[in-house]
Amino acid sequence: MEDFIKFLQDNKIPYKENESLKNYCTYKIGGIARVVVEPRDVKSLVKLIDYIKSNELKYFLIGYGSNLIFPDSDYDGIIIRLVNMSEIDFISDNLIKVGSGISLQKLAMTLSSKGYTGIEFATAIPGTLGGAVYMNAGAYKSDMGYIVSHVEVLTPDLKIITLTNKELDFHYRTSYFQNHEGYIILNATINLKKGNVNEIMDLIKDRSLRRKASQPIEYPSAGSVFRNPEDIPAGMLIEELGLKSKTIGGAQISQKHGNFIINVGNAKSSDILELIKLVKEEAKSKRNIELKEEQKVIKWD
Repeated sequence: MEDFIKFLQDNKIPYKENESLKNYCTYKIGGIARVVVEPRDVKSLVKLIDYIKSNELKYFLIGYGSNLIFPDSDYDGIIIRLVNMSEIDFISDNLIKVGSGISLQKLAMTLSSKGYTGIEFATAIPGTLGGAVYMNAGAYKSDMGYIVSHVEVLTPDLKIITLTNKELDFHYRTSYFQNHEGYIILNATINLKKGNVNEIMDLIKDRSLRRKASQPIEYPSAGSVFRNPEDIPAGMLIEELGLKSKTIGGAQISQKHGNFIINVGNAKSSDILELIKLVKEEAKSKRNIELKEEQKVIKWD
């Protein structure tokens, strides 16, 4: 690892050593990462990935960690965050090219306040643009698949290619990238329309007030835990199962919203995973429903 640190220093790539992963995910959980690296741009990212692969080093790519459940154990590899790649480039009246590391909420608010419509749903979603494309994040009956025109990606063999919306295979909470590991989203071009800025901002304000009333946003969490089954919203199902407020260790199923697990006090990853297991078992045994996680459980091995 000393050689890797020297490489980072020689190439002026920002990094930190022995970082708590609690600082890099919205659940505020996880062990210690040996190195966290935040490349400045695409050029330094390519150089970084080339070095890592050439030297067979372990690495894991994240954005804001808003959908991740890190393990309690330490990680002796490299965490790469793309948060510095956050440029916004207005290509035309409707097309905007955006770096994958930008905050999705910040992007949505910026564009909405300029009168762009179609991205209002994203003001409710934490995380980066790249993570949102990867997960096909959505809300209010819309998602990234409706607005992404194309993306530029770094392939596993370090080529930069463009994938169109059709090639991205967007479906409910999934995309091309979930079946093609090793591709890194560099930027996305989104297609929006112009609308009435006052109406857009009023809609966002109304939704924000309703979200504060119905979701436990005052606690660390990673949003919705489970995908909605066909016949019933996951939150309603969990409420009917009588599992609201169920607590294991420092993790709790929210009283406000059954599909949220919250960190109410130094929760461990294992606490959250035990609650997830309990909910899935109860849903299967009592309603014959197989719930599927919307969040991503990370395993270092």
